[in-house]
Amino acid sequence: MRHDGESRWSARLGTPVLSCLMVLLLATGWVVSGKLVSDTPPLAVAAGRTAASFLVIGAIAALRPRTWTAIRLTGGRHRAVVLLAFLGFFAYYTGTLLGVDRIGASRVGLVVSLLPCITFVIGIVAFREQAGIRRVLGTVLAVAAALGYALDDGPASTGGGTRLLVSGVCLALAGTFAYALYGYVYRKHMADVPPLAALPAVTGAATVMLGLTAAVWVPLGAVSAAQWAGVALLGALLTAPVFVISHELILRKGPLFTSSVALVVPFLVRLGEWARGAADAPGPASLLFLALCSAGVWMTVVPVRVPATEPTQPPIPTEPERSTP
Repeated sequence: MRHDGESRWSARLGTPVLSCLMVLLLATGWVVSGKLVSDTPPLAVAAGRTAASFLVIGAIAALRPRTWTAIRLTGGRHRAVVLLAFLGFFAYYTGTLLGVDRIGASRVGLVVSLLPCITFVIGIVAFREQAGIRRVLGTVLAVAAALGYALDDGPASTGGGTRLLVSGVCLALAGTFAYALYGYVYRKHMADVPPLAALPAVTGAATVMLGLTAAVWVPLGAVSAAQWAGVALLGALLTAPVFVISHELILRKGPLFTSSVALVVPFLVRLGEWARGAADAPGPASLLFLALCSAGVWMTVVPVRVPATEPTQPPIPTEPERSTP
């Protein structure tokens, strides 16, 4: 059961508003992440943005006494917290950011665009979710359009041979699969607490995992103060609110809805890069894929309306026949 305080807060923003906010923040975060990874070790970016998000979310939760009971409840679920931290943060960020470092953001975006398809399959196979024909077709259309857009956009060349290409794709695919599974695990174990109560423990555990990994594998002394400042701003201003909004949408509408809405992000990233002069203007094929992807997302996320049936009139009782003497 959701807490009343958090329910009143989330009820002020409808699902469409939250979805638009998540998409805009995600698109901006991808642009900033790509810029940071170009001159900052990916593991340092992953650890730093998660740590900054943990500090912001933890501070907000600490200032809300109504969430303290739920925070203590979440902290007692040690196994679930560790599993969620590993799937949704350590595995996802490590896989995708290391993939960007090897094969570029375009190819990683192509792999991440498979998230709704992977989420859809996991939901049916592992969690026995029901899926209508329209949702199936919508998911297939959206994923196909996103893949077509990524191919039309022209993936960046790696210059490192087949081995580097395969390793980058495998890393990105592993991170994408981990995040698809994360959505279902989160809804299973944290559906009774608001995101602001669950995320401090999860992001805290993820910060420890990523921080230890970065300390072992990354020469942190080579990262400048300006780079750390950029990573901190990324985590505090973009990643933290995305965490809260996306987890709210997972609880409201499910992982498939959330991942399907996020398919719009690659198109916005392209438009943003075009606006600042870093990419060419999208051509007719890109605009066509944008329209097809939007249509597929709509088919996937809009709930099916069950037609109301007219109430049937109860039979008029008749008087029993009187027997003749």
